[in-house]
Amino acid sequence: MIDETHDPALASWVESANDPASDFPIQNLPFGRFRTSREAPWRIGMAIGDQVLDLQAAALIETQDMNALMSAGPERRRAIRLAASRGLRRGAAQQSRFAAALYPQSKVELGLPCVIGDYTDFYAGIHHATAVGKLMRPDNPLLPNYKWVPIGYHGRASSIVPSGTRFGRPRGQIKPGDAPQPWLAPTRRLDYELELGVFIGTGNALGEAVPIAAAESHVFGLVLLNDWSARDVQAWEYQPLGPFLAKNFATTISPWIVTPEALEPFRAPFERPAGDPPPLPYLDSPENRTRGMFDIALEVWLQTPRMAAPQRLMRSNFRDAYWTIAQLVAHHTVNGCNLQPGDLFGSGTISGPAPDQGGSMLELTAGGKQPLRLSNGETRAFLEDGDTVILRAYCGRQGFRRIGFGDCAGTVLPAREA
Repeated sequence: MIDETHDPALASWVESANDPASDFPIQNLPFGRFRTSREAPWRIGMAIGDQVLDLQAAALIETQDMNALMSAGPERRRAIRLAASRGLRRGAAQQSRFAAALYPQSKVELGLPCVIGDYTDFYAGIHHATAVGKLMRPDNPLLPNYKWVPIGYHGRASSIVPSGTRFGRPRGQIKPGDAPQPWLAPTRRLDYELELGVFIGTGNALGEAVPIAAAESHVFGLVLLNDWSARDVQAWEYQPLGPFLAKNFATTISPWIVTPEALEPFRAPFERPAGDPPPLPYLDSPENRTRGMFDIALEVWLQTPRMAAPQRLMRSNFRDAYWTIAQLVAHHTVNGCNLQPGDLFGSGTISGPAPDQGGSMLELTAGGKQPLRLSNGETRAFLEDGDTVILRAYCGRQGFRRIGFGDCAGTVLPAREA
């Protein structure tokens, strides 16, 4: 519900939060974890402007266990966010106490926002699924189940890393179509995928499905997610069971979890194109149809070693996804699967309908056949060593303050010696 925390007139005594370009005004207040040194323990924080508010030092929480906080449910999260909002406003009586609990974001390490137990990657971006399908199956790009089932697969949680992490170019088996046999080598077709991540807060018991009407109450919030992909490894290994080494080497997420409360002003209807089949009853509800989607603008930026500043490659919007977050939760649990606090969903690559809105280089370069020409004259068919990919997202609507997610960045290093 829209409440006092969404008032666009609210200003903070943390002056950097009042900058219209800030991702973290007082109307946002996302959760994350930080530490002041490598030896220090992780602490739960909240982003405000260019600062981090230590929530325990501000006497807003009693624990430094983010997963325990996530399991406490949406009412507890809303109460913390409301108390933080009131204490961070100009003229707040809590200013002196809160000011002593602030740290500059530039002076702390931002890590994974919680302990991630399980990771499921969905395929909810229909424009991505169609574009990739056309590369592989020109006459039948979408498989028959796509418009009926929120397709997903179980990924690797241990290799999920926070924004800013650098990783080596992965190796895997590669076999071009005309080669007599595969060989082991570093990927030559390294790609990114623009996704949103969904963190689960409260879980469900084994055997108990979450109905769609209750699905969003199990969601703690959203992050940006880059599902790095080795396309040549993927092409050889993905049948019959899907990607394996092509994706489990690294997945990057942004450090701040943007809550459903912060996103409330940016809800949108969930609409299927005319002629498409309606969702099955367990994936449908009046509320999901009227307000189940979120209007979140998404961008990919690339900085090569020769660039002075990053260049934007594309824009898309989460509204173009084919399935809502509530539908992903309902489908994941309909068979009795038990979700737990800290579980992470990937949305799947969110591309737009236009050719220049591809959420991966595979789409933007037509499978590498049409390399991108960058602003400094370089070209890219796929990512090269030293390249940094930055995902960004923000929400804006007349009558409300713009909020953002912060950067989700990762840098490709050369492959390690075998």
